[in-house]
Amino acid sequence: MLAFIARRLFQSVIVMLAVAFIAFVVFRYVGDPVSSMLGQDSTLADHAALRERLGLNEPFYIQFFSFVGNALQGQFGISYRLQQPVSQLIMERLPATIELAFASASIALVLGVVLGIYTALRPRAFSTGVIMTASLIGVSLPTFLIGIGLIYVFAVELKVLPSFGRGEVVDLGWWRTGFLTESGLRSIILPAITLSLFQLTLIMRLVRAEMLEVLRTDYIRFAKARGLSQRAINFGHALKNTMVPVITITGLQLGSVIAFAIITETVFQWPGVGSLFVNSVAVVDVPVMAAYLVFVALVFVVINLIVDILYFIVDPRLRDGAKSGR
Repeated sequence: MLAFIARRLFQSVIVMLAVAFIAFVVFRYVGDPVSSMLGQDSTLADHAALRERLGLNEPFYIQFFSFVGNALQGQFGISYRLQQPVSQLIMERLPATIELAFASASIALVLGVVLGIYTALRPRAFSTGVIMTASLIGVSLPTFLIGIGLIYVFAVELKVLPSFGRGEVVDLGWWRTGFLTESGLRSIILPAITLSLFQLTLIMRLVRAEMLEVLRTDYIRFAKARGLSQRAINFGHALKNTMVPVITITGLQLGSVIAFAIITETVFQWPGVGSLFVNSVAVVDVPVMAAYLVFVALVFVVINLIVDILYFIVDPRLRDGAKSGR
């Protein structure tokens, strides 16, 4: 297993270096950082001095290695728009994005697996038809339209939930959370539901399809012939083998919750990293854009690594292949 993890870690490093190179090209060649930082009243001498201080006169490869070294330390320069360190801006907004992603991923994972199992075990029930029909909403409708619809129903008409913002937060020193206040919990409901619907329907349909496929296999028929209880067959045999392919797809989708929370954060004015990126694109704030690109890549790489390890643990064929040297 250690060799398997080492190979995956090596691949992850290669991916991050490739992403860092793309981010560096964006950082270096999109716009002029010197002009953005100095303004119109600066002189040519000011430009030359700042270029020297930023290392922009160095060769390309030296600048790239310097960028990678700074990125490893969490340093991506100064925001052109806000004139603050980019790492500080991201860390201030990261708790909001992580809490939104955690809430929406929990909804998608729990309800997706439960509804997928239910619809697979009762394929001809009327409730299954209703659930499968309703699930088309999460797949077909755009995220922003779902968010606007929820705002109209629950915030405008019913007036039971807030339509924007994060609510009151509690500063724990190293983390600012809204989970410890009533307004914070109420504020996260609509954004979490909006962000989770697509992942929920995808996980539910995947679990249902995989479980129906497993229930048709020969070893399930053999288990029935042995007289095992239906509960033992469904949850002890069928569900265990269903989760092997589900883990991979689910892990990738949960990673996209953080990466693509931009639309949800924009609709609900959620003060997270996604909304920071949108505002930065509007004014071509390149350091923030480059940092966000590296951050998203790191999220996917870490989640893929975790998924690969879980896949290795769950699937005995991978363990047997590793032991045989294949």
